[in-house]
Amino acid sequence: MKMTTVTARNILIRSISSAAFALCALAARAQSPADFYKGKNLDVMIGYSVGGGYDVYARMISRHLGKHIPSGPTVIPKNMEGAGSLRLANWLYNVAPKDGSIIGTIGRGTGFDLLLGHKAAQFDGTKYNWIGSANDEVSVCVAWSGRAKVRKFEDLLTTELAVGGTGSAADTDQFPRILNGVLGTKMKIVTGYPGGNDVNLALERGEVDGRCGWSWSSVKSTRGSWLTDKRITILMQLSLSKHPDLPDVPLVTDLAKTDEQRQILRLIFARQVMGRPYLAPPNVPADRVAALRSAFMGTMADKEFLAEAEKAQLEITPVSGEAVQKLVGEVYQTSPEIAKKTADLLK
Repeated sequence: MKMTTVTARNILIRSISSAAFALCALAARAQSPADFYKGKNLDVMIGYSVGGGYDVYARMISRHLGKHIPSGPTVIPKNMEGAGSLRLANWLYNVAPKDGSIIGTIGRGTGFDLLLGHKAAQFDGTKYNWIGSANDEVSVCVAWSGRAKVRKFEDLLTTELAVGGTGSAADTDQFPRILNGVLGTKMKIVTGYPGGNDVNLALERGEVDGRCGWSWSSVKSTRGSWLTDKRITILMQLSLSKHPDLPDVPLVTDLAKTDEQRQILRLIFARQVMGRPYLAPPNVPADRVAALRSAFMGTMADKEFLAEAEKAQLEITPVSGEAVQKLVGEVYQTSPEIAKKTADLLK
C-alpha cells in the first residue's frame, strides 16, 4: 500500500525527534562533572525514616557534601523508607535517573539481600556505583556484669545468655542467630523490642542479660557510663577487623575453626566495613562517579563536618567508594552453597 504524504511526514518528524532526544541525552552524558552539576540539585535518598541513625548521618553529610562537588550543587536529603531500605535499593537500581543526580544510603547489609535469598531484592549489588561509607563499623556482644553468668566468650559455649532483639531482620537478632549456628554459642534471643534504646532499658531492668549486634560507636556515645562503671562486659567484637579501642577482645572471624565457618562469618560481617554506605545507581558516567567519590572522601576530612560529627558524638571512620566496590564484588563471589547455608541459619 502506498504511504500518504501526511504519514510519511509524521514518520519523519518522529524520527527527527527521536534522534534529537538521543543526541541531547548523549550530550548530557558527555558533559564534564562541573558542567553537569552547575545550577543543579543532588538528591540524597535515605532508606529509613526521619530521626534514625542513617537519617542523622545522611543529613549531616548532605550539609557539607555540595562544597566538595564541582560547581557546588544544592544537596537535598529525602527519605524513602520501607522494607528496611530494600524499597530504596530496588528503586535506585531500577527506576532512579542514572546520570549522577541521585545517590542514596541503604542498610549496611541490604546490598547482600540477593545473596541471602531475599526474593524481593531486585538488583545485583556489584552493579551499583558505591560512593563510600562513613563508618567501618564494629559491633559487640555484651553481658551485664555481676548478674550474667557469662563473663567471657568461652562461657557462651556452655551457658545460656538471654539477649534483647528488635526484629528478625535486625543485627540484634541476626548476629546472635549466626553465632549460635556457626560457633555453637548459646544465646537466647528475646525479640520484639521497638528499638535499641528499649533493649538497653531491658538490660538495665534485668529482663535480659545481654545484647549482641550493638555498634561500638553507639555503646560509647549512649552508654559510656556503663563502660567506666564496668556495668557491662564486652564478650566479642563483630567485624572483619578489630577496633583500636578493643585490642584484647576476641574478633569473631578469629574464632572460626573451619574454612566454611570463616566464609559464612565473612558473608555476614562484611557489612560492618560499610557501616553507613552511600551508592549511586548503575551506569552513571564514570567521571561523575569519580567526582562523587572524591567529594565524599573530601567531606569525611572536612574540618567543619568533623567538628559537627564530634559534637553529635557520631563516629567517623570512612571507607572509600573504591574499597566498598571491591568488597562487595568479593562477597558476591561467595559460593551458592555457602550463601544458602547462611540464609538457612537466619530463618
